[in-house]
Amino acid sequence: MSFKIGDIEIKNRIVMAPMAGISNTAYMKICEEMGVGYAVTELISSEAIIRGNKKTFEMLNGLDTLNIPVAVQLFGADCNVMAEAAKILVDKFNIKIIDVNMGCPVPKVAIRAKAGSCLLKDVTKAYEMVKTIVDNVEAFVTVKIRSGWDANSINAIEVAKAIEKAGASAICVHPRTRSQGYSGKADWSIIKQVKENVNIPVIGNGDVKSCDDVKRMLDETSCDAVMIGRALLGNPWLIKNSLNYLQGKALVEVTMKERIQVLKKHLRYLVEFKGEKTACLEIRNHIAWYFKGIAFANNIKNKVYQTSNIHDIIKVLDELEEGNYE
Repeated sequence: MSFKIGDIEIKNRIVMAPMAGISNTAYMKICEEMGVGYAVTELISSEAIIRGNKKTFEMLNGLDTLNIPVAVQLFGADCNVMAEAAKILVDKFNIKIIDVNMGCPVPKVAIRAKAGSCLLKDVTKAYEMVKTIVDNVEAFVTVKIRSGWDANSINAIEVAKAIEKAGASAICVHPRTRSQGYSGKADWSIIKQVKENVNIPVIGNGDVKSCDDVKRMLDETSCDAVMIGRALLGNPWLIKNSLNYLQGKALVEVTMKERIQVLKKHLRYLVEFKGEKTACLEIRNHIAWYFKGIAFANNIKNKVYQTSNIHDIIKVLDELEEGNYE
């Protein structure tokens, strides 16, 4: 079942979450090949965009190679800076969807920069930020929020209504407070309440670890789509299996050979979009995730940590594919 953000049709109800250092073009391409309907980039600094920061723009390399709708997620505390940054992205990269981060809980963003989930503390400011971007940018604007700043200020419904009134085209709800971070349990009932109080699409997020979780969230909250984050680390097959599960099809069993082949492809995409040096560093964490729980994982990880170029990493993976786990 599809849904729409503005007039953009999303082919299914599975969404890739924005994850710092993870949700780049390389992994989005892997997730696209697994069937994901929609993806959101890792958070991008609006201040860095308007300053023309080269490294920040490089984070968006290759977005035009994707064949699914993608939103670029921006964070910032100044409404006009956010709108200016969004306009630069739309003009430079032909971005169709700008996602406003009102959910990031890390102190660097939420406290020092007064952005991310800090915006939940001021509903008027949240409204003004969305309205300013909507009024100045030829793109659809979406927002990712949390349930509130802390347990004493659960205001997701109020924020969602304000965001809708400001012209947002969709909202994603992670039903933990800022003070919870990623601990404790996500309260899915908040997603349901938001869905019942707005008319724009609502994407649910939080504690989605399995195909069954995807279906339960859809059934329990009536949300329009499910956003999967940390559960995708090393397991992009969760997308394919979730789609199969929702359609009553058999789940796929991931063989070691396929795991290695997808990892190699992931590495090649990282090299293509980020260069060999960065790719060789970033793939290290992914290798640990791809082989998590497998007996020889530490051996492989240690071998890769001793490498400094793509040729040597591919050699390690080739040996593994041939059955050499030592």
